[in-house]
Amino acid sequence: MYISDINPGQTLLDLQRAAYAVEAEIIGDDRIPPLRESLDDLLAQRLLWRGAVDDDGTLIGAVAWSDTGHEIDIDRLVVDPRAHRRGVGRALVAELLDRAGGKRVIVATGRDNLPARTLYEKLGFTTVEDVEVIPGLWISRYVLGFSPP
Repeated sequence: MYISDINPGQTLLDLQRAAYAVEAEIIGDDRIPPLRESLDDLLAQRLLWRGAVDDDGTLIGAVAWSDTGHEIDIDRLVVDPRAHRRGVGRALVAELLDRAGGKRVIVATGRDNLPARTLYEKLGFTTVEDVEVIPGLWISRYVLGFSPP
């Protein structure tokens, strides 16, 4: 597996849908906004992307973020369900943390998504709050690092 910059496209959209379908099953709710995105919606997002590519050239994971200059916001972490439990998500987030240069990093995931929550907590993230983003759909927000003075 290697990690490199990627541009969003249909392959990434298909991967995103597969990954969020798994999360929807885990949390018991399919109202996750990226699950319903079109390719145009995905392309309209102002996000930076890194992808994990398998030895055969297949995209097996991706992380997207925005950088405000003092904070990194991990917007998405998607892993091909066939590549689960291989360290793909961990490698993508760890590389992003290395590139963050000490900036505060924030992320959110479904409150009931135990695999994602475990990943972030093992990487040192701390739970900030649980928020009901739409009736019955809860997310947990995490932070790594501190706010600038």
